[in-house]
Amino acid sequence: MFLRHIPFLKAVLLHSITAYGGPQGHLAMMMKTFVYQRKDVTEQELMEYNAFCQLLPGASSSQTLTLIGYKRGGVMLAIVTLLIWITPACLMMGSLSFLLQYFDKRALQTDIFKYVQPMAVGFLAFGSVKAFRISINSLATFVIMIVAMFAAFYLKSPWTFPALIILGGIVSNFSNKRIPDISDKPKKIQWGNIWLFVVIFVLAGFLSEYARSHEWITRRPFNLFENFYRFGSLVFGGGDILIAMMLEQYVTRTKSNYMSAEELLTGAGIMRALPGPTFSISAYVGGMAMRNLGMGYQFLGCILAPIAIFLPSLLLVLFFFPIWHNLKKYVVIYRALEGINSVVVGIMWAATLILFFAIPVTWYNLLIMFTTLALLLFSRLPSPFIVIACLLMGWLL
Repeated sequence: MFLRHIPFLKAVLLHSITAYGGPQGHLAMMMKTFVYQRKDVTEQELMEYNAFCQLLPGASSSQTLTLIGYKRGGVMLAIVTLLIWITPACLMMGSLSFLLQYFDKRALQTDIFKYVQPMAVGFLAFGSVKAFRISINSLATFVIMIVAMFAAFYLKSPWTFPALIILGGIVSNFSNKRIPDISDKPKKIQWGNIWLFVVIFVLAGFLSEYARSHEWITRRPFNLFENFYRFGSLVFGGGDILIAMMLEQYVTRTKSNYMSAEELLTGAGIMRALPGPTFSISAYVGGMAMRNLGMGYQFLGCILAPIAIFLPSLLLVLFFFPIWHNLKKYVVIYRALEGINSVVVGIMWAATLILFFAIPVTWYNLLIMFTTLALLLFSRLPSPFIVIACLLMGWLL
């Protein structure tokens, strides 16, 4: 069954080692690769998937890519797609937990990534321009986009994104847009996914507390799995909120001195310079939290933490997406999509501005931004070549 999906899975692997810029940057690269080059999904489908995933806790860009795999080949291909997407970044971040002690911290501030951030701004701008053309088609959607852009730029609460999406859906319901007569077969709801999610959540919490209270020698893996499964089940707002939660859990609260704030922030900084999902930092923190138990436990932590944090994202998106799909036949949900997509465009523009103001405004950074944007808009050059070119420039110049 997977043979006919090998070209798609190769594209996912290439995407996993070249996707920079966080969730919104990943969306722009998905648009280039899976919409315009491969045509696995349409522009409207990708925007809908991303908007839907913003309503759920967990890793939104990973959930969006999972849905692309789900659309192509069902649940099994969705799982394989997610595994291929997260593996390279998790391998790199997990390895860092072993290698960090051998590195001079200043040596990690290598210039090879210095052109990656302006390149990521170009990708974000490309995604924003394309999404604007797709979703902004009236004064109402334009106003929703502007409000969402300013709110996402200035309000840093983890509840900002889901609140904006819900408000956008409410506002767009005042339109008189009618549902087209399209016969769409209802999707079967996989109730097993939500039951599995709840059972694992309860069981992980029980075993973690039982192992702690009874002082099991092997309690640390149980505690680690419970912590990261809880993070993946509850976190909204992406990698920045996750880092804050891990800082509180493993630096502020713990008396065992699992890791220092400097070590956590070093990992967070390197994670931003690497391609792939931002939640891959879980592999680094999992390894660091287990390192004082020996290399075997440290290796286990590098594997256990990513599994725990991405598993609830997978279960939730596969359970709720058929429900979302079936609800679209109702006019309230159908009209809400227009506002939700407008909010997503506003969030993309906000992410573009945030990253733009976060880097030095120099002539070469501006040149890389606009060159990246022009290549994406007006050429057929595959995204990975742009990434490789920027990495080579950082290494050579």
